Amino acid sequence: MSNTQNEPLGLMHFWEAGDGVTHSVAWLLLAMSIVSWVFILSKTWSAWRMRRSARGALSRFWAAHSLDEAVEGLTRDDPEGVFAPLADKARLAVRSQTDTTLSGSVDRNEIVTRVLRQEMNRTSARLESGLTLLASVGSTAPFIGLFGTVWGIYHALLQIASSGQVMIDKVAGPVGEALIMTAAGLAVAIPAVLAYNAFTRTNRVVMAELDGFAHDLLALVTTGRRLESGASDGLRSPLRESPSALQQVGH
Repeated sequence: MSNTQNEPLGLMHFWEAGDGVTHSVAWLLLAMSIVSWVFILSKTWSAWRMRRSARGALSRFWAAHSLDEAVEGLTRDDPEGVFAPLADKARLAVRSQTDTTLSGSVDRNEIVTRVLRQEMNRTSARLESGLTLLASVGSTAPFIGLFGTVWGIYHALLQIASSGQVMIDKVAGPVGEALIMTAAGLAVAIPAVLAYNAFTRTNRVVMAELDGFAHDLLALVTTGRRLESGASDGLRSPLRESPSALQQVGH
């Protein structure tokens, strides 16, 4: 039996047989995997904290006896800072009417609507930060792995051509090892795609709740009372998309 047939075929054999291109592809896939998993774990922890505290925090907010007390309590109960900044900006917007600036002379409804819309846009951008990274990893990792496979097969065929012999053991080993790059690309891409879909849905739910909370805040600071149940449904007329429809709430 030849020495080639006695050689163990595996990851180390592939790594030792690979050149600079295949090594670069492997390191790139490893870096993409590490970055995506760090983001996935941190984003999962953040989403869990946010979902765990949101319900109780909003209930205690509306049970407070004053807006100042409600905002202070919400700041303590909202560790991710999703709902608290919205309430704080609404409170500051109401107080700004005592100013002599141009913003202080605008109707209260318009001031609060503008402030809430701006804060919701900032919150939405913060929640969506990093999702582009997951989308990029999920869409490019399979092709990077495929490139590594094609290059590995090309490298193996060159070795076969230079040896002048066509034997199954000379083809099966290198080609099978080169296909590992495709598997590595899929292993990097699949978690990124699944996490992207999960985080997108979570953000959509949070923004719907935030939109409803913004409607309630707008009614509270303009009319002194909260909207009736169902009227503050964030899916009815999103504040960040059509603020003009909400300018009728305070009238």
